[in-house]
Amino acid sequence: MKIKFILVLLFIFSTFSVLAQNAIIKGKITDAFTNQPIFGATISIQGKVNNALTDSLGNYSLSGLLPGVYNLQINFIGYKSKSVFDIAVSNAKSTVLDIALETEVSQLNEVVVQRAKFIKPIETPLSLRTIGSTEIKRNPGGNRDISKVIQSLPGVSAPVSFRNDIIIRGGAPNENRFYIDGVEIPNINHFTTQGSSGGPVGLINVDFIKEVDFYSGAFPAARGNALSSVFEFNQRDGNPDKMGASLTIGSSDFATVVEGPIGKKTTYMASYRLSYLQGLFKLLGLPFLPSYQDFQFKVKTKFDTKNELTILGLGALDKAVLNFNTEKTENNLYTIANFPENKQSNYTIGAVYKNYREKGFSTIVLSRNYLNNKAYKFQDNDESKIETLNYQSTETENKLRVENSSREGKYKINFGVGMETADYTTNSLQVLPGGTEGYISAINFIKYGAFAQVSAPYLADKLNLSFGLRLDGNNFSSKGENPLKTLSPRFSASYNFNEKVSFNFNTGIYYQLPAYTVLGFRNNTGGPLLNQNVNYIQSAQVVAGLEYNTLKNTKFTIEGFFKNYSRYPMVKVFGDVIPLANLGADFGVVGNKPVIGETDGRSYGLEFFAQQRLNKGFYGIFALTLFRSEFKDKLGEYVQSSWNNRYILSMTAGKILPKNWEVGAKFRLGGGSPYTPYDIAYSSLKSNYSIFPQGVQDYDRLNDSRLKGFYQLDVRVDKKYPFKKFNLNVYLDIQNLTYNKYETQSQLVLDRDANGNAQDAPGDATRFKTKLLTNTSGNILPTIGVIFEL
Repeated sequence: MKIKFILVLLFIFSTFSVLAQNAIIKGKITDAFTNQPIFGATISIQGKVNNALTDSLGNYSLSGLLPGVYNLQINFIGYKSKSVFDIAVSNAKSTVLDIALETEVSQLNEVVVQRAKFIKPIETPLSLRTIGSTEIKRNPGGNRDISKVIQSLPGVSAPVSFRNDIIIRGGAPNENRFYIDGVEIPNINHFTTQGSSGGPVGLINVDFIKEVDFYSGAFPAARGNALSSVFEFNQRDGNPDKMGASLTIGSSDFATVVEGPIGKKTTYMASYRLSYLQGLFKLLGLPFLPSYQDFQFKVKTKFDTKNELTILGLGALDKAVLNFNTEKTENNLYTIANFPENKQSNYTIGAVYKNYREKGFSTIVLSRNYLNNKAYKFQDNDESKIETLNYQSTETENKLRVENSSREGKYKINFGVGMETADYTTNSLQVLPGGTEGYISAINFIKYGAFAQVSAPYLADKLNLSFGLRLDGNNFSSKGENPLKTLSPRFSASYNFNEKVSFNFNTGIYYQLPAYTVLGFRNNTGGPLLNQNVNYIQSAQVVAGLEYNTLKNTKFTIEGFFKNYSRYPMVKVFGDVIPLANLGADFGVVGNKPVIGETDGRSYGLEFFAQQRLNKGFYGIFALTLFRSEFKDKLGEYVQSSWNNRYILSMTAGKILPKNWEVGAKFRLGGGSPYTPYDIAYSSLKSNYSIFPQGVQDYDRLNDSRLKGFYQLDVRVDKKYPFKKFNLNVYLDIQNLTYNKYETQSQLVLDRDANGNAQDAPGDATRFKTKLLTNTSGNILPTIGVIFEL
C-alpha cells in the first residue's frame, strides 16, 4: 500500500508544468599549478551545439540550457583536454563549476581537440575510480548515503549486516583513510566501531560533495597510514551569486543546507541533519532505538588569485538505547540481552591555506579530530545486578601538514612534511567468560612523517613514470623512533599504446600504525602498556592491468593485485590467539586486547571493471572482483580471513528519460563470509552464559565455516520539477526488491521450556540447555524522498 501511495503521488506531480530553458553553467578555468586564469579556453557541451570561450579573467558562461544533466569538454592550446561528467543544472540557480587544467608538455603550440575520456593521474594510473555527486545522489539503494554508494565500486565488499564497513580487496575495515579537501577525518559513519570503522549510516552530506576519488591501491606518497584504500572527498564551494537553501526529507532523517556569499571574496555552506529513526524503529517494534544528528560546514575565502583559505568542519552526536517494550521474540530477546546502550560524539575541524606561485603552490593543513565513546551494560539489563560493561574512551588528534606542488619543465614534483599529536584515554570494564577485564589508561605521543613524489612523461607522452618515497615515525615506542624502518617506496608506470589502450603498473610498500585501542592496552590500572612495542603493520603490494578507453564515455579495465601483509598483530581473545584482522568489524571496541606476537597475511585476485558515463541518457557500472584473503593462524598455517568473500559482483545502470524522469537499478552478488563456530560446551556453562549470553567462538576452528552467498536488487525512480524560483525532486527508492533473506551467523540462545524458563543441559546441571537460532535479515525497504531547493 505504501508503494502504491508513492506511485500515485509521483503521477500527480508529473502533471505539474515546468518552465522553459534558462539554466546556466558558469565558472572559471585556471592553471592547476599557478591558479592563473586561462584566456580563450573552449568549453563545450557534449552532444550539443552550445559552447563558450573564457574571458581575460578565465570566466565562462553557458546559458539557455534546459534543466538536466550534461557533460562538459574543455580544450586549450598547451593544456590537456579535460572532460567533466554528470553536471546537474536547474532553473532555480546557476551551476558554478570551476575547472583547473594541467599543461601538456609535448603539445605547447597547437590545439588538440580530444574526445571525452577519463582522467588518469600520472601518479596513480590504476586502481583509481572517481564518482561525482550526481552519481551518488541517484544511486539505487544508496539513499544519498556515500558509504552505501561506495559498495558499487570494484573491490568493495558489501556486508550483509546493517553496517557500512568498507572492506577493500580482502583488507580489514580499519585499513582505510578518508580526507575532505585535504583534511583527514577518522571515520565517515555514525555509530563507528572504535579501532575499526563502519557504522549503519553515513556522516557526510552529499550536497557538499563535488566528486570522490577512491584509491584501492597505488596511493600517492602524500597519503600515509593506509593499507587498503584512500578516499578523497572533494567539496564544492558555496554559491557566490546569491543565498540558496535546500531541504531533504528521507526515510530516516531530514536535512537542511544553506549556502551563499559573504562579501565578494568569501562563500559558505552549512548543513544540519536530524534523524527520526528512534521513533520509526519504535513504531516497527525493533529492539534497539538509534538516533543521530550531524553538522557540516565550509567557508572559503579567495583573497586574490594567489592566496585562498578554506575552513571546514563536521561532527555528530549519536545515541542508541534498547526498546524493552518490543515483542518478546527470541531474536529480540537476544538483541536486548547483548547490545549495550551507547553514546558517541565526534568532530573534525580543519583549515587549508594555499599560496600559488609562478610554477606551483604550497599547502598548509591544520586540523583537529575528536571522539568520545561510551557504552554501558548490566546483567539481565537490571541496574541492581552487576555491571558487565562500562566503557568510556576519548581520542584527540591535532595535525599539521605542509606540502609543495610544482611543475619544473616536464616534471611534476610534490613533497612535504607532517606532524600530529595523539591523545587517547580509556576507562574500561568488561565482565567476560574467564574473568573481568578492567583498566584505566592514557597515552599521548607525537607522530611525524615526510614524503616526496616526482612524475614525468617520456616518449611523447606514451610512457609516464612516477616515483614516490615516504617515511613515518613516532615517539611512542623504540620501534617507531627510527623512521627508516618505515621507508615506503612506491613506483607507478603507464604505457599508452595509443589513445585508447594502455598498460598500467604500480608497486609499493605501505605502513600503518595499529589503532589507539591496541597501543593503550593495560592489564590493570597502573600496569605497564603491554603493547608498547608493536610494529607498524606492513603491506607490500603489486598491481598491474590493461585499460581500454572507447573515447565515447566508456572504459574497460582489468587489474591483477597482490597484497602481502607482515607484522600483523596477533591478539589474545578468550585465552586463545588470533590475528587482529579477524576482529575488524566486531560490534565492540576493536583491539583492546594484549598483542601476542605477529603474523603474515596475503590477499590477491583479479578485478574487472567497465564504466559508461552519461551518453545519450544511459549510464552504468559493472564491477567483478575475484580474490582470496588469508592470514597465518597461531600454528603458522594460512586460514581464510573474515573478509574472504571470494567474489563480488556489482552492476548499476540507469536511464534519463524525457520530462526529467530517471530510472535506475543496482544488483549486487557476493560470496558468503567465513565465520568461526561456537564452542557450545564452554558457552553454555551457567557461569559464562549468565554474564555473556551469547556464543563464544571456538578459535581452534578459526573461520572454517562459511555463510551462504547473498544478492540484492535495488531500484530507484526520480522525477524533477525545475520551477523558476525553486527545484523539487521526488524519488522512490526500493532496497532489496526481490525480498532476499540474508544469512548471518546463528545465535546461541537458551532452549527454554513452554513457560519460558531456562533449562539445564541433559545430565549436566552446570550448563544451560541451548540451541542455535537461525539469524536472517533483509526486508523490502521502500523510501520516498523529497528534496526542495531554493
